[in-house]
Amino acid sequence: MLDQLIAPDIKTLIEEGKFEEIANFIEDRHPTEAAEILTALPEEDVNLVLEKLPLQTAADIFCELPGSLQSHIAAKLNKNDLAKLVINLSPDDRVDLLKSLPEEQFDSVLPVLAKREREDIKKLASYKEGTAGSIMTTDYIALSADMTVREALDKIRLEGPAKESIYTIFVLDEGRHLVGSVGLADLILAHPSKKLRDIMDDQVIAVQAEADQEEATYKFSRYDLVALPVVDAQGNLVGIITHDDALDVIEQERTEDMERFMAISGKHEDTNYLQTSIWTHFSHRVVWLVILAFLGLVSGAILQSFESTLMNLMILAFYMPMLADTGGNTGSQSATVVVRALALKEINPKDILKVIWKEARVGILLALVLGVLAFLRVYLTSSGANIPDSMNIINIGLAIGIALGIQVLSATIIGALLPLIAAAFGLDPALVASPALTTIVDISGLFIYFSTARLILGI
Repeated sequence: MLDQLIAPDIKTLIEEGKFEEIANFIEDRHPTEAAEILTALPEEDVNLVLEKLPLQTAADIFCELPGSLQSHIAAKLNKNDLAKLVINLSPDDRVDLLKSLPEEQFDSVLPVLAKREREDIKKLASYKEGTAGSIMTTDYIALSADMTVREALDKIRLEGPAKESIYTIFVLDEGRHLVGSVGLADLILAHPSKKLRDIMDDQVIAVQAEADQEEATYKFSRYDLVALPVVDAQGNLVGIITHDDALDVIEQERTEDMERFMAISGKHEDTNYLQTSIWTHFSHRVVWLVILAFLGLVSGAILQSFESTLMNLMILAFYMPMLADTGGNTGSQSATVVVRALALKEINPKDILKVIWKEARVGILLALVLGVLAFLRVYLTSSGANIPDSMNIINIGLAIGIALGIQVLSATIIGALLPLIAAAFGLDPALVASPALTTIVDISGLFIYFSTARLILGI
């Protein structure tokens, strides 16, 4: 909201050429807040403002801009200006930026950089997207286990100001193997002559560079970490993941899971809702909706096959929405609980029988309650309905109540089963939830409903 209010004033100052006032205003803001304000401006104005700011300030704000805007701005810079910007970014941010650029621009800027930066960029860029290595930074402090506390603090004072995180210090042996960690507070309070190996925690939590980034974020949540060391296959420290980068990944994963849960496909956009084009919204939604629409034709085919049953007893049509809604809701509840448990690693696909047994018992209890309520609803509110002489409202109520109970039980089991099957095949469990699940439950529900009515009522 703040960006929408301030952006017009910034635009006016740009038109009047008052860049010093703009710079003073922007520099007084946190980089995140400044980026939000600039994002509301046209791209060419963002370029103008960044050019008038001190290089480090511009780089800090640039990091907070949406990725697509970063790419557009960087693509228009010559290799020397791009190199100046890249040098002032943190190692992980500079790699993310360069990987988003055309290959020829990526290759052209590398020779302009110092050898150390070039090698660092190539190393980080080599990790596959979505792995722990792809979100780590090499901007950290690692100390020898044989160092004294005094020597360690001297080195931290010397190197610390340029590092992303110094709150957790990682300890290495002679071969750069990660052997422990020590908090900055513990280091400050320790006796200056003590060796790091005597005060470090040797039960250090780490993640493999090739591991999925979700494993890294899980460890942040489970162990309440500030920084997570990343090691190679030999146990050598190759980088760290900072808490802020882990939070970014968690937010991204949650957004993607929510979009998949609602059958929204495509790559997640880091621009905000109003800045995302109509075509992007359309393309992300249309594929699944078309698939689900065609699946919905199966429901029509089931209705057609039971046309005679429906014509003989029109009261059944009045309770079809209740059956569909209840089945969809119970299935979605079950799926949500299982997807969450999978995400938190409380269960895995090997627990399928335990999960189904548990959800089946929950489903039976829900089926009993909802089935009885459905019977009472039919009995108390539909006594005056037009029904054939050969039937009575009690039998009809029983048929509807039993059908609803079976539907609730089956929907609960289906809702639990689908995410587990998806996880077993390496698919995202959220992909089978919500609309896809609801469509499947609707199809099975109609078949259960009319089959039960035909069996009990003989129509």
